[in-house]
Amino acid sequence: MQPAYDVVVVGSGYGAGVAASRLARAGQRVCVIERGREVATGDFPARLPELRRELQIRGGKMRSGAETGLYDFRMGEDMHVLVGCGLGGGSLINAAVALQPEPRVFQDAAWPEEIRQDGLIDLGFERARAGLSPTRFSEAARLTKFKSLQKIGEGMGKAPVATPVVVNFEDRTNWAGVEQPACELCGDCCSGCNVGAKNTIALTYLPDAKAHGAEIFTEITVTHLEKTEDGWRVHIRDTGAKDGAERSIAARSVILGAGTLGSTEILLRSRENGLPVSDRLGTGFSSNGDIIAFALGKETRVNAIGVGTPPKFVGDAVGSCVTGQIELPDEQDVNLGMTIQEGVLPSAVAPLLPVFFVSGGRLLGAAQSLVKGVYEGPLSHLHTFFVVSHDTASGRLTLEDGKLKLRWPKVEEEPVFARVDAALTKAAETVGARYIKHPLSATGAKPATAHPLGGCGMGEDASSGVVNHKGQVFAGVSGEAVHDGLYVCDGAVIPRSIGCNPLLTITALAERTMLLYARDHNFGFDTATRIAAE
Repeated sequence: MQPAYDVVVVGSGYGAGVAASRLARAGQRVCVIERGREVATGDFPARLPELRRELQIRGGKMRSGAETGLYDFRMGEDMHVLVGCGLGGGSLINAAVALQPEPRVFQDAAWPEEIRQDGLIDLGFERARAGLSPTRFSEAARLTKFKSLQKIGEGMGKAPVATPVVVNFEDRTNWAGVEQPACELCGDCCSGCNVGAKNTIALTYLPDAKAHGAEIFTEITVTHLEKTEDGWRVHIRDTGAKDGAERSIAARSVILGAGTLGSTEILLRSRENGLPVSDRLGTGFSSNGDIIAFALGKETRVNAIGVGTPPKFVGDAVGSCVTGQIELPDEQDVNLGMTIQEGVLPSAVAPLLPVFFVSGGRLLGAAQSLVKGVYEGPLSHLHTFFVVSHDTASGRLTLEDGKLKLRWPKVEEEPVFARVDAALTKAAETVGARYIKHPLSATGAKPATAHPLGGCGMGEDASSGVVNHKGQVFAGVSGEAVHDGLYVCDGAVIPRSIGCNPLLTITALAERTMLLYARDHNFGFDTATRIAAE
């Protein structure tokens, strides 16, 4: 690592990856810092012991697991949050669903006027699609879990559609020059794609950034930022270091792309160290109306448990984690709409499922092996639902005793939960299944989200947001003045729920921010593929 760069990009997920690629293409000396480690294709956890080693849990005074664990689970007093930790960020462990919000979402006054009117967000989505290559599986209708969703759709009067996912169903060399094989339909997208068919940031924008000169460093945590006369000083430490020794590097510009939790925490720490920012910092946290729920039937085979690669069970193809969805928009109020997706639980968690779902922990069909019982026994009738909708974005992220905390009193009373419960109860009844709100609901488990948004929301000025429409951080508690060279470029800038899986929106907003960054700094970058260039 050099002592100084033109740009330091913090994080390596959707926003950070876009920033690294575009600024490296513009000829900037770019340094990418990721707190997690690089996980190569084929090295993602495939079995329960491997998955457990990749799990880090923190909450209150409790902490377990390595700080570089791939699955970063934050236990809160009001709500739990799961985020990814590794080179590629959340793209490594998400369901790969690439949806664009309804136009009405962007007409909300929560967004700055420029987002609502200048049309650049459309160009952002165009570039995001080019970068992530979403597609719909052409043979979705033959998959068992899609057929199960069709039966649910018949009962609800709404036919399902194939879901666009950033997964390749044919061999290809992508725009960044990386060879990718076709999806093997194993269903293990959410534990990490060991095939290499999923278009993660680690296989798209980051290789492109490196090819254009960006330097990428892993297992380094950014603690806070310090403003200097000629730019910024980025304070860092080795992730998990016992001695806590810190050092720093200099940059003319800093792009925070550490995710909703990470970017907000870095700015909160920076404020503690004297950096003036908006009082809105940490507010407007949204779970994006996320709900993961289940239904257990008696007759309908669902085939919604991943088999991994090589397959742990040979049968009908599972498909990608999400293949189909039922769209339930509300014509009068965008906030009342929802999308129900059929999901898959990764094969690495299969051994745990009987404990969660079989009464008293007793395994039915005890003559079968544990895993085979999951694929052929009662749990082969398990429906997994991923629902995205809208909440009120009323959560708040704060620093307490030096640790990031999520506060959202009475979040369980958010209207979205009652709406989704009603819809999923009806969905389960249509196929003779029993709706299970949460496998641990009897223990009083709290709501959880894998799509945290907000904390550094966009606004017209510092009284309404933390950053402006360009992602520039406001330099105080009022007015439109910004810190020169300090940007947030990830899900933290989204000021409200968006009602769909956010990866495409985060990428589109990042592409828009980089376009404006280039204009403001009087340089440009091409978007040609490396294949065409070579």
